[in-house]
Amino acid sequence: MDLTLAEANKYYMGLTSSVFRMSLLKKCLIAAVVAVVVAGALVAGMFKWANSPIDLASPELDITIKSHSTLRSVALQLDHGGAHVQQQLFVLMTRALGLSSQLKSGNYEFKTGITPYEMLQKIARGDVNEYVATVIEGWTFQKMRNELDSNPALQHDTAGMTDTDLLKAIGAPDDVIARASAEGLFFPDTYLFDKGTSDITVYKRAYKLMQQRLAEAWDTRAQNLPYKTPYEALIMASIVEKETGRAADRPLVAAVFANRLRIGMPLQTDPSVIYGLGSAYGGRLRKKDLQTDTPYNTYTRMGLPPGPIALPGVAALAATVNPASSTALYFVSRGDGSSFFSDNLGDHNRAVDKYIRGQ
Repeated sequence: MDLTLAEANKYYMGLTSSVFRMSLLKKCLIAAVVAVVVAGALVAGMFKWANSPIDLASPELDITIKSHSTLRSVALQLDHGGAHVQQQLFVLMTRALGLSSQLKSGNYEFKTGITPYEMLQKIARGDVNEYVATVIEGWTFQKMRNELDSNPALQHDTAGMTDTDLLKAIGAPDDVIARASAEGLFFPDTYLFDKGTSDITVYKRAYKLMQQRLAEAWDTRAQNLPYKTPYEALIMASIVEKETGRAADRPLVAAVFANRLRIGMPLQTDPSVIYGLGSAYGGRLRKKDLQTDTPYNTYTRMGLPPGPIALPGVAALAATVNPASSTALYFVSRGDGSSFFSDNLGDHNRAVDKYIRGQ
């Protein structure tokens, strides 16, 4: 076939273009394959890293993630805390899983064997390491302070504070602060908190909870109680708490003391006398102690003591504002935790002979 020069040139250019396109396509395919292989290798490497145990500085670590931390800051805090994650990989994994905005602050516990993926999921769930402080019904406020002071997970911001200073620190009202006594104002319960939480936070929660429980009890009170204010009911509830060995007896014990107040009879409650003696109490109440006058001696003084003598629980509060329907004025322990109740002194003395003196 004879071709003119122009036709030959056109043919050659077409052939060259076709070869070039084939060469470019081949290169693109090779590049794509390489990219897929590299991406696959990266994904495989990321997967292997994400599911391999982290090198921890110790078998168990407590690491606190600060509030409002960025993703990179979280990775840095983990690394500085002893969980030696590869920070860039941790950031990439978090973003790839769409969890960047879900990381939560708090104190976390990590143990040997945990993987980066498990660590990320734990922080995203907010599975924080919570610590416990338990305050028991019938404790004095000083006992509560000692318990919180010795809790190693708390930050002890109230160290060295007087009770009045502490009440100011938790934002108690001026009339409460003016009493200069924190006794009875904090609800006995179990409180959960993050490591490093200020003890002021726990006191605030316990104070607010007592105010709530007291208000709830006062709102459901029976008619004709000998208490003018919720605080007077709180004082009596603390006595009922200390005087009761068996839960079922609380309403009857509350009735005895309410009956005594109504007729102007001294309360004559030993726990109040003991509270007034303070460090002078030797572990056994003597006749001399009953005759030693203090503001809390309910043998030498009429009416309620000036303040609570302990931290009452919800059952004592409920019994105080809704005492049993009873005319009893006396009670004595049977020795098994329960009490025997009497309406008059003669029956009471006979019960004392039987249960105390064994006659």
